[in-house]
Amino acid sequence: MLQIVFNEISASELSRLPTPMQFALLEALNIQPEDVEQEDRLAKRFGVITHGKNKLYRCRAGDHRIYFSVEGAHVKIHRVLHKNTLQDFLFRSNLGSAGEDEALGEAKGFWKLIEDGERTLKMV
Repeated sequence: MLQIVFNEISASELSRLPTPMQFALLEALNIQPEDVEQEDRLAKRFGVITHGKNKLYRCRAGDHRIYFSVEGAHVKIHRVLHKNTLQDFLFRSNLGSAGEDEALGEAKGFWKLIEDGERTLKMV
């Protein structure tokens, strides 16, 4: 059985959204144990962002993006961001016309967002 784990930042980002939208985001995520067992299934369903050994998946759900990683039986939600937040970030950072996943993988500012959330992660 998979367990979804939020860090303090991602929990706060999600809790600021209306309840129906929260449910819609979690429904869009919908990761099953067999998805984790066959890693290519996740890569086909979600965007993949890599930086060295770090690997994140991006779930697009309406106007929001959920950035998460999978570690064993845990799906760790790192950030829940409105899509315009990333578009503004990409524009300000002048990341060029490369694919969004590749550009994010190379952007230090993006990984700082993820690291900030990782420091607040508390396993229950």
